[in-house]
Amino acid sequence: MGFRIPGIVRQGSFSASKATRKGVEVPKGYLAVYVGVNMRRFVIPISYLNQPSFQHLLCQAQEEFGYDHPTGGLTIPCNEDDFLNLTSRLNELL
Repeated sequence: MGFRIPGIVRQGSFSASKATRKGVEVPKGYLAVYVGVNMRRFVIPISYLNQPSFQHLLCQAQEEFGYDHPTGGLTIPCNEDDFLNLTSRLNELL
Protein backbone atom coordinates (compact mmCIF):
# COMPACT_ATOMS: atom_id res chain seq x y z
CA MET A 1 0.00 0.00 0.00
CA GLY A 2 2.82 2.49 0.78
CA PHE A 3 2.50 5.99 2.17
CA ARG A 4 0.79 9.11 0.91
CA ILE A 5 2.16 12.62 1.09
CA PRO A 6 -0.68 15.12 1.65
CA GLY A 7 -1.09 17.62 -1.16
CA ILE A 8 0.50 15.45 -3.84
CA VAL A 9 -1.26 12.84 -5.89
CA ARG A 10 0.71 10.24 -7.81
CA GLN A 11 -0.56 8.92 -11.10
CA GLY A 12 -3.20 6.33 -10.41
CA SER A 13 -4.02 7.70 -6.94
CA PHE A 14 -6.70 10.02 -8.27
CA SER A 15 -9.47 8.00 -9.85
CA ALA A 16 -11.36 10.36 -12.10
CA SER A 17 -12.24 7.93 -14.87
CA LYS A 18 -11.00 4.87 -16.73
CA ALA A 19 -9.19 6.98 -19.32
CA THR A 20 -5.75 6.57 -20.84
CA ARG A 21 -2.73 8.07 -19.12
CA LYS A 22 -2.88 11.30 -21.10
CA GLY A 23 -6.65 11.52 -20.65
CA VAL A 24 -6.71 11.26 -16.85
CA GLU A 25 -8.52 14.28 -15.48
CA VAL A 26 -6.79 16.64 -13.09
CA PRO A 27 -8.93 18.03 -10.27
CA LYS A 28 -9.66 21.75 -10.20
CA GLY A 29 -6.86 23.61 -8.41
CA TYR A 30 -4.20 21.05 -9.36
CA LEU A 31 -1.61 20.68 -12.10
CA ALA A 32 -0.06 17.55 -13.63
CA VAL A 33 3.75 17.51 -13.91
CA TYR A 34 6.24 14.89 -15.09
CA VAL A 35 9.35 14.27 -13.01
CA GLY A 36 12.57 12.27 -13.33
CA VAL A 37 14.08 10.05 -15.99
CA ASN A 38 11.01 7.78 -15.94
CA MET A 39 8.73 10.81 -16.38
CA ARG A 40 6.55 9.84 -13.43
CA ARG A 41 3.34 11.85 -13.38
CA PHE A 42 2.38 13.80 -10.26
CA VAL A 43 -0.65 15.98 -9.66
CA ILE A 44 0.23 18.94 -7.44
CA PRO A 45 -1.71 21.89 -6.01
CA ILE A 46 -1.38 25.06 -8.07
CA SER A 47 -0.50 26.89 -4.84
CA TYR A 48 3.03 25.44 -5.27
CA LEU A 49 3.53 27.76 -8.24
CA ASN A 50 3.81 30.77 -5.91
CA GLN A 51 6.61 29.26 -3.83
CA PRO A 52 10.18 30.45 -4.63
CA SER A 53 11.65 26.95 -4.41
CA PHE A 54 9.13 25.63 -6.93
CA GLN A 55 9.60 28.68 -9.16
CA HIS A 56 13.29 27.77 -9.28
CA LEU A 57 12.31 24.36 -10.71
CA LEU A 58 10.08 26.08 -13.27
CA CYS A 59 13.02 28.24 -14.39
CA GLN A 60 15.16 25.11 -14.78
CA ALA A 61 12.38 23.50 -16.81
CA GLN A 62 12.20 26.52 -19.10
CA GLU A 63 15.99 26.56 -19.57
CA GLU A 64 16.11 22.85 -20.36
CA PHE A 65 12.94 22.39 -22.41
CA GLY A 66 11.75 25.88 -23.34
CA TYR A 67 8.04 25.69 -24.00
CA ASP A 68 8.25 22.43 -25.97
CA HIS A 69 7.94 19.69 -23.36
CA PRO A 70 8.43 16.14 -24.67
CA THR A 71 5.42 14.77 -22.76
CA GLY A 72 3.04 17.51 -23.83
CA GLY A 73 2.78 18.46 -20.14
CA LEU A 74 5.06 20.30 -17.78
CA THR A 75 8.32 18.38 -17.27
CA ILE A 76 10.33 19.12 -14.12
CA PRO A 77 14.07 18.41 -14.57
CA CYS A 78 14.97 16.82 -11.24
CA ASN A 79 14.95 13.34 -9.76
CA GLU A 80 11.85 11.98 -8.04
CA ASP A 81 13.40 11.90 -4.55
CA ASP A 82 14.35 15.60 -4.72
CA PHE A 83 10.88 16.46 -6.02
CA LEU A 84 9.17 14.51 -3.23
CA ASN A 85 11.45 16.16 -0.66
CA LEU A 86 10.57 19.62 -2.00
CA THR A 87 6.83 18.94 -2.12
CA SER A 88 6.79 17.54 1.41
CA ARG A 89 8.49 20.74 2.63
CA LEU A 90 5.97 22.85 0.71
CA ASN A 91 3.11 20.91 2.31
CA GLU A 92 4.43 21.94 5.73
CA LEU A 93 4.40 25.61 4.69
CA LEU A 94 0.93 25.65 3.15
